Amino acid sequence: MTALFASDHGVNVAQNVGFYIIAAAMLWGAFRVVTTRNVVHAALWLVVVLGGIAAQYILAAAEFVAISQVLVYIGAVMVLFLFGIMLTRATIGEETDVNNQGWAIGIPVGLLMFGVLAYVTLDFTEDATLPEPTDEQITGATMAISDAYLGDYLVPLIAVSFVLLAAAIGAIVLARKD
Repeated sequence: MTALFASDHGVNVAQNVGFYIIAAAMLWGAFRVVTTRNVVHAALWLVVVLGGIAAQYILAAAEFVAISQVLVYIGAVMVLFLFGIMLTRATIGEETDVNNQGWAIGIPVGLLMFGVLAYVTLDFTEDATLPEPTDEQITGATMAISDAYLGDYLVPLIAVSFVLLAAAIGAIVLARKD
């Protein structure tokens, strides 16, 4: 049964299918970020893209980086973006006067850049193989990072959390209407 889900190179086919499904969702989210006319909707589509990145990290057995991605980028940065949108009093609804005059040159340049990136990626990674990490290496890396954060760097971690809390309280005070 497991022979059905393993390829010649020992890579799990189900993992590849998951990668492509997540990558397709990320591409759709990125497309919607740049095509939607509502700035809040664009920020929410960016959450889909950033969540896909975290899912890709999980597939790569980098759970700590995935959790950091969710906490820092989806949690903090997206809240910062939404605060910025609300504080600048940007139009929340659809933009009707968006200047889209550069699309005629933007599409060919984007396709050219994609082609160059695809060529370089496929050309240089043709014969590249990475050794599979052992369970001990994976667990050891996460444990070493958590020991460093909660051991030697506990005081700076708490200090940064208080600075972020003060920034959030300040943003709420500035955003509230008198």
